[in-house]
Amino acid sequence: MSTYDDSASVPSLGKADDLHQQVLASFPLCQLTEEDLTQHPLFCKLLATLSQHVDRTGLTVTLKKELEKAERDLQTQRLSWLCSESMYRLLQEMIQEHCVRKHHSTVAPDDDTFYETVKQCLVVAQCVRQLDPSATASQDQPPVLGLSAQQVLELMPQEQDVWKMKQRLPRELEKHLKKKCFSVLSYYQPEWEDESEGLKNMKLSRLSGLLEREKKKAESLKEKSRDSASLLQRQTHCYLSELLGCIQILQSLILDHRLKAQKELDRKKIDYFEAKCEIIMQKIRAEMLEIQLDTYTADTISAHKKIREKLETELNASQLEKQSVECKLSSFEIFGKEFEVLAEEYSRLRQEIDTKSWALKEFSQHTD
Repeated sequence: MSTYDDSASVPSLGKADDLHQQVLASFPLCQLTEEDLTQHPLFCKLLATLSQHVDRTGLTVTLKKELEKAERDLQTQRLSWLCSESMYRLLQEMIQEHCVRKHHSTVAPDDDTFYETVKQCLVVAQCVRQLDPSATASQDQPPVLGLSAQQVLELMPQEQDVWKMKQRLPRELEKHLKKKCFSVLSYYQPEWEDESEGLKNMKLSRLSGLLEREKKKAESLKEKSRDSASLLQRQTHCYLSELLGCIQILQSLILDHRLKAQKELDRKKIDYFEAKCEIIMQKIRAEMLEIQLDTYTADTISAHKKIREKLETELNASQLEKQSVECKLSSFEIFGKEFEVLAEEYSRLRQEIDTKSWALKEFSQHTD
């Protein structure tokens, strides 16, 4: 196809915005955005043209038809297998229930013959199926145990027993299936268990529709649960992102506050250490002054002792002189004027002694 043909066919797809929406809707698995299509217009035109030949999953029309046909064939084969497998399991359940009844009570000979015939027919059919080579198996492959399907078919029960079994089997299957259906109905709605058989049959006819609606409802709830889980995951991611951002902001605020507070704390520490140093210096000065006072006191006490000794010596001398004068006074009282001279001398000495005694007393008090 030429470039002219491509450019001529594109305008029929719509305008630019409509074209983008059409391309995005046609290829949902490509994770494209409208910005990508705007930045690459030629690629957008290519996808628009391609969307006319492929579906939303990228399959061509022919391949899509073949895939749908293969799915229908697979569905048919699956349905056929499910029917055969369901029938086989039902017959196995019927045989097992008969064995249980036979073990606990006496059963009628016709029932025993019927179930033994069914069991033998199932075993023979299963063996024939195992011995029948499939289309993919080699025809030259030796049979299992050297047996052929025809040899196994010879082990079938008598034709009369088989004919009687085929006549009775539909009724027994219907009875067993009805019993199972009633069990399912009682499980689905336990309150329906005690109702009459006719009412149960009526409700049983609508059970498939009810189960189908329940199944769709369950699938819808499952889809909503997946959507909710996805939404929760996105919201959790957004929440964690916002939380990390808030933590970073909080860390920066804490660091800023710590730096500002550190300055004030350092200033208070400096004031504290200055005050502590001042107290220590005062203690040192007090101790030095005490040492000086102790030294000065020792020297002063030594000097005072010397002065006291000197005053005591002078006091003793004055007392001796007083005693001498008193002796003289007593001896010379009789001498008149000479006595007056001696009395004046005595008064002078007495005054001198009192003065020195007072000085000694004051010095002793000051020393103490």
